[in-house]
Amino acid sequence: MLRHLLLSASLLALTTTPAAAQQRDSTQTNWLPKISGTVRAKVECQTEEGESRFEVRNARVALDGMLGHWVEYKGEIDLSDEGKIKMLDAYAGILPTDDWKVRLGQMRVPFSTDAPRSPHVQWFANRSFIAKQVGNVRDVGIYAGYTLPGGKLKAEGGVYNGSGLTNQADYWTKEFNFSARLTWKPLKALMLQGSVQKISPPVGKVYLYDGSVTLTLGRWQLEGEYLRKEYAHNHAPSVNAWNAMARYTQPLRGVLPQIAALCRFDGMGKHCDGSVNELGEAKITDAARKRLTAGVTLALPPKTHAEVRLNYEKYFYTHPELAKRSERDKVVLELMVHF
Repeated sequence: MLRHLLLSASLLALTTTPAAAQQRDSTQTNWLPKISGTVRAKVECQTEEGESRFEVRNARVALDGMLGHWVEYKGEIDLSDEGKIKMLDAYAGILPTDDWKVRLGQMRVPFSTDAPRSPHVQWFANRSFIAKQVGNVRDVGIYAGYTLPGGKLKAEGGVYNGSGLTNQADYWTKEFNFSARLTWKPLKALMLQGSVQKISPPVGKVYLYDGSVTLTLGRWQLEGEYLRKEYAHNHAPSVNAWNAMARYTQPLRGVLPQIAALCRFDGMGKHCDGSVNELGEAKITDAARKRLTAGVTLALPPKTHAEVRLNYEKYFYTHPELAKRSERDKVVLELMVHF
């Protein structure tokens, strides 16, 4: 009897082991991370001062994936953000349904349309003022997003420390920051976005309000965005910032797939990034200015996500003496590679 039982068990193991192994391997393939990255190298030439520089603007590497069907993770680091190493994203998430997404960790907050664009999908070599100085926020906290069936309406929101990316271990607070964004696509060619955010820099509470319209008409893509930044108790002057840009894409025959012509007009008032001086008063960190940018983007051969971006930036200052050295009239040539 024992011999028969052992023989039956052996046969059962032989028949079930391949199927079990195949099922296990199928599950484990979901665990394999996706590795991606972006390298942006450029040269900038100032037309008035005659000075130039080479720069590695980004050297990002990201690792993200799924554990099964409803747990996600991501880690992203920039090995050269203007020469500095920065940890960007580090979060874990749960996808209880196809419509819901919850994340906990370090991430970009849901705010603005242009600010959250990754470097490989930016339109221009240099970011807009909204994306760089005013609406660019990453923080540590919890995020939730819900997309209505059909994908036309998406609501996102999050609660965050307000400590930024490097001050976490000893940061305790009685009042968190928050951010929320609503994206609506009533038509395939039209996208509307509205968002609000509260942050708490040393200067005091700051509230930001943002809205944008993106329109795609054939080879044309048009986008306009406006941001209002207000400081509680008038600790600093309110800031208006705007960004209007257009892009026309022309397919090419031959080795290179396409070329795009672009134009942008953006501006902002004098701005305090939340810093204070020795007396505890708000410190103006950015001068009021406007900028006109024109350029072309040449896509490199198919099956490679690489672009050559050539831009000319013309700045307009009320007080030119306040202009930062890096924000003056210049020509920018950039090579962007994404993998």
